[in-house]
Amino acid sequence: MINKQLSCLLALSLVLAACSANEVNEQTPVEENPEKIEVSKDVSDEIENPVDEPGIEEEPEETEEPAEPEPLYEISEANWTLKPISNANPKAVLLTIDDAPDRYALEMAQTLKELNAPAIFFVNGHFLDTEEEKSVLKQIHDLGFPIGNHTYSHPNLKQLNETEQSTEIVKLNDTVESILGERPVFFRAPFGANTDYSRQLAKDENMLAMNWTYGYDWEKEYRDSASLIEIMVHTPYLTDGAILLMHDRQWTAEALPGVVEGLRASGYELIDPATIKGIEQK
Repeated sequence: MINKQLSCLLALSLVLAACSANEVNEQTPVEENPEKIEVSKDVSDEIENPVDEPGIEEEPEETEEPAEPEPLYEISEANWTLKPISNANPKAVLLTIDDAPDRYALEMAQTLKELNAPAIFFVNGHFLDTEEEKSVLKQIHDLGFPIGNHTYSHPNLKQLNETEQSTEIVKLNDTVESILGERPVFFRAPFGANTDYSRQLAKDENMLAMNWTYGYDWEKEYRDSASLIEIMVHTPYLTDGAILLMHDRQWTAEALPGVVEGLRASGYELIDPATIKGIEQK
């Protein structure tokens, strides 16, 4: 009897011990493998932030350079006008300003810019002596206007020998280049007085020689804005492709808006100098 009771107690003790072990297993969390977690994190980082493979370089994106304007007009030396090429509008004129930058050239350039009116500014070297004058030239150029060579000191080239002509032309080109980083692409002789040598030198310097069809602002009767506007817009010399000559003068600066508006009201477009055949595009 006693042995039977001891057997029962022993069996009961074994059952209780097993239950206690199960409770401990259910309440104690299984420890995660820290090495496994770290590896997973590294893989995740590589996916989110891939490391470039050595020896593989990304090809730079190709950028298209802006296309140069196609030539639309060419100079006719027979009457100093611009003739249309192909389907260019024949009813168009070119504005040019000489003797810059004296006193009003920057104001004139700003006016033309506001009017969206292209023009060439022909400069003289004796207006580029000071830092202020050089700054004015740069501002005109930065507004988008091409700079032309009008010689260094505005002499009559027909009265100079070849060495003197070369100095007048090349010295100014050197001066302009030192200020703007580029040389002029247009040339105009003072008084329109070209020589065989100056024409050839202009070609050698990669410039296109140009005179004009008409101009009036140096004549006494047109030294006020009203009369100058009237003659510039209604002169019988206004024709298709005309090259208009004006100067760095107070009355011309005042007349400029009226001249541009009058030409446009008469049906004329204004020629972009960059579209003239024979110049190196800058």
